[in-house]
Amino acid sequence: MNTLPLRYGTNPQQSPARVFTKSGADLPISILGGSPGYINLLDALNAWQLVREMKQATGRPAAASFKHVSPSGAAVAVPLTDVLRQIYFVGDLELSPLAEAYARARGVDRMSSFGDFVALSDTVDESVARLIAREVSDGIIAPAYDPAALDILKAKKGGKYAVVQIDPAYEPGLTETRDVFGVTFEQRRHDRPVSIDDFANVVTTNHDLPVEAMRDLTVAWITLKYTQSNSVCYVKDGQTIGVGAGQQSRVHCARLAGDKADLWYLRQHPAVLGLPFVPGIKRPDRDNAIDQFLQPGVTEAEKANWRDVFTEIPAQLSTAERRAWLDTLSGVSLGSDAFFPFRDSIDRAARTGVRYVLQPGGSARDADVIAACDEYGMTMVFSGIRLFHH
Repeated sequence: MNTLPLRYGTNPQQSPARVFTKSGADLPISILGGSPGYINLLDALNAWQLVREMKQATGRPAAASFKHVSPSGAAVAVPLTDVLRQIYFVGDLELSPLAEAYARARGVDRMSSFGDFVALSDTVDESVARLIAREVSDGIIAPAYDPAALDILKAKKGGKYAVVQIDPAYEPGLTETRDVFGVTFEQRRHDRPVSIDDFANVVTTNHDLPVEAMRDLTVAWITLKYTQSNSVCYVKDGQTIGVGAGQQSRVHCARLAGDKADLWYLRQHPAVLGLPFVPGIKRPDRDNAIDQFLQPGVTEAEKANWRDVFTEIPAQLSTAERRAWLDTLSGVSLGSDAFFPFRDSIDRAARTGVRYVLQPGGSARDADVIAACDEYGMTMVFSGIRLFHH
C-alpha cells in the first residue's frame, strides 16, 4: 500500500488528507489498530527517528513521548530509583528495560505528555503495554509488538487507540521535499549521526567528561535534532528533564527547559511525595494538582479548589525551601541546537545544577560564554554541528 487516507489534515476543515509515497513504493508503516490522524503521523515519524538513533548511539532501549512534533520527554533505559518510581507513579508495576525508558520519557513532564504519541525503539512487550494502557495517550509507533502487548493496546480507547508498526529496515532517500504555499522546498535529509568526535572539542578549563555525561550529552544531541527550533534541553541520568522548544529567543528556551527541569526535581521533594491526595483521584487531576502546588503565589481562592484533590490543604514550599532543594541538584547536562549568543543561558543553567554543556559554538561572543562556564566550573563542548529542525 502506497497511500493512506486520513480523516482530515492538521485541522478538521483541512480535508481531504492522506499520506503517500511519491515513488509509488509501499508505505513503511502499517496500521494495526485505530485510525491515526495527520498530526499523529507527523509525531510518529519524527519520534521514531529519535528513538531509533538513540538506540543506535547508546545501545539501550529508547522511548519518546511526543506532542505537536516535539518531544515532551525522551529517555534511554536506566533503572529507576524508588523516588522516581513514586513520582512517575509506576511503583506498582514490574518494568522491563523498555518500560523503564518510557516511564522516564512520559514521567518527566506529565502535563505536556497528556495525550502523547509514543515511540519505542524495540519490540513492545507486555510490561510497557500495561504502562501505556493506563495513561491518556493517542497512539504508538514501534518496529514490532508481542501478541499479548498488541492485544492490550488494541483494546485501549475502545479499540480507537492508534497502533502503528514501522519497518525497522526502512531508509528514506537522501533528498526530502516539502510543499509550502505552492512552493516546493528540497534539501538533503538530516541523516548525520552523532559521533564520538562531536565531544572532542572541550573549550573550557574544566575538561571532566565522565561516561555518564557523554551518555546524557548524546541523549541531548539526538533529542534536539528532532525538537522544533529554537530548542534547549536538560538531561539527567539518561533522560530529558526539561525541553524548551520552538521559542524565538534562545534564553527563553533555556528558561522554559530549566523551569521544567526544576519542576521535575521539586516533584521529588518530601513535601510533594507526602501530599495528602483524596483516595481514588484520577491521574490527570493529580498531575494538575502537583503542578499547581509547585507554582509560587497560588491565591487562597485557588487553594479552595484543592479540597477536591487533597484531604487537607497543604502548605506550599517557601522560596527559601525551593531554592535549598534545587541547590542539591547536580550533574545535569545541557544541550542547545545552536550557539549561545549571550552568557544569560549559562547563568540560567547554573541554577538548575548544570555541569556539562553541548553546543555548536560559532557565536561572536563565544569567549563570554566560555568564561561564564569557567566561573561555574562547567565543562563545555563545541560540537560544530547545528541541529535546527523545522
